[in-house]
Amino acid sequence: MTKTYDAIVLGAGYFGLRIAQNLRESGKARVLVLEAEDTAMQRASYVNQARVHNGYHYPRSILTAFRSRISSDRFISENQAAIKKDFEHVYAIAKSLSKTNARQFEEFCNRIGAPLSESPNEIGKQFSPRLIEKTWLAQEFAFDSNILRELVMSQISKLGGIEIRFATKVAKVSQSAGGTKVTTEGGEEFEAPIVISSLYAGTNELHLASGLALLPIQYEVAEMALVQMPTEWKDRAITVMDGPFFSLVPFPSENLHTFSHVRYTPQVRWEDKDDSEISKLSKRDLDSFKSTFREMKADLVRYIPSLSGVTYVKSIREIKTVLAKVDLSDSRPVLVRGDFGIPGYYCVLGGKIDNIYDVVEELHEQLGL
Repeated sequence: MTKTYDAIVLGAGYFGLRIAQNLRESGKARVLVLEAEDTAMQRASYVNQARVHNGYHYPRSILTAFRSRISSDRFISENQAAIKKDFEHVYAIAKSLSKTNARQFEEFCNRIGAPLSESPNEIGKQFSPRLIEKTWLAQEFAFDSNILRELVMSQISKLGGIEIRFATKVAKVSQSAGGTKVTTEGGEEFEAPIVISSLYAGTNELHLASGLALLPIQYEVAEMALVQMPTEWKDRAITVMDGPFFSLVPFPSENLHTFSHVRYTPQVRWEDKDDSEISKLSKRDLDSFKSTFREMKADLVRYIPSLSGVTYVKSIREIKTVLAKVDLSDSRPVLVRGDFGIPGYYCVLGGKIDNIYDVVEELHEQLGL
């Protein structure tokens, strides 16, 4: 028997939960969320740098940077309990291989209104003068994914009208008399006039099974090494720009730092071009990959010798998903599409957790809410 709802959301990551919440607030009386995992926000919403982007990271995409600045303030204001602010964030520009120099970075930050001040000498002298052009203190924070999940789930509970079913993997979507039918791997069927897929890396796997057009997506198996910082560095974050460099950012969920490197964090890259590429996505065992922490650390101590004491704890991995052809500008555009031949079916894709405001705004426009 097919169960009917006013709206169905596929995926209980941060985007999926917030979209379901917004649909309910927009007047949809019965909203269903289907999630393959046993709990919410356990995949890409958890496995990331936990950085609340404030624009600094995108000097080659002024639109992405500016949208980050706008979203950052709102995200922080709405999720105060989940935000970690008690650390200094040091940004640095490398002397070579950087696509942006120090003067350009300062002009860029001034243009988007991102606070930037020269770092104290005690910090600047920790960086190799041979490899680093200049260092600054920036205003950029981190979020605790576990607390963020609690906040969203509490809001959903108080709101009512939203049913979340865990351990329920969606097999396919298809057109039905009532709009879109969702069939699970267990054979259950659900139907709604609005179905929104927020499956991130699983989007094209669903589209292939449903006979829908694939999105122009590129993937990478991304490793976040969780590390313990030396005492003198534990209350700092570090981002070296703008090229094949690295970041160390507090990871409040485990009281550690994420250590990521542009060259070593992506362990495999591919794009969806045919059925064989999709199968890579569905069968990949993320934990089978060997950590590249040793290579990352070797590069790190070249730039900051006093960080030789950083210690590896463990790695977390996820399939990072972005729209294809964004590497040159480093932009992170939001995708909201509903042109798949099934009335009422939409899919969304955003590159950063605070993209949620852009996603919701675009969905409202397309759905006429």
